[in-house]
Amino acid sequence: MAGHSDNDLGLPSFDRAVKVAIVIAPYYKSISEQQLASARGVLERAGAVHETIEVPGSLEIPSAIALAHRMSNYDGFVALGCVIRGRTSHYDVVVNQSAEGIMLLGLQGAAIGNGIITVENMEQAEERADASRLDTAGGASAAALHLIALARRFGGSRKPVGFGADDILLAGKTGGGDTA
Repeated sequence: MAGHSDNDLGLPSFDRAVKVAIVIAPYYKSISEQQLASARGVLERAGAVHETIEVPGSLEIPSAIALAHRMSNYDGFVALGCVIRGRTSHYDVVVNQSAEGIMLLGLQGAAIGNGIITVENMEQAEERADASRLDTAGGASAAALHLIALARRFGGSRKPVGFGADDILLAGKTGGGDTA
């Protein structure tokens, strides 16, 4: 995750406008306000246009990003939320499934910076949301911008993933000619 090392790549520059969706689950208001301020600040320093999309919880963040990636024209996404361990296993489900969903979307070509804070208590959440300390949200914005820059660097037309890439030979037809 960006924002937790001494290896600061700085912010990339862009020759045309960048449009980013910040998808946030504002469950803990004081934390989400800090996250939004930090994420927006980094995006604005890079000259990116941004829009904020609120969802009920961190489990809904990957679904919202998937919808926006498929149905809109965002260049990238910043995922923000805060999950604090409670007394049940719900924490593990939310943390693991939201991270896996975001990673799968990234592997499908979505440029996503993951700034979902996963902590044991409110003190840790406050530390990670504080832009002057760990700044997880600012790091997530920077990560999204770097992925957008990388996608633009590779440029060209998108290659389809999975079926649709080429004609599919039907099973049992060794001579070709029959396609699905």
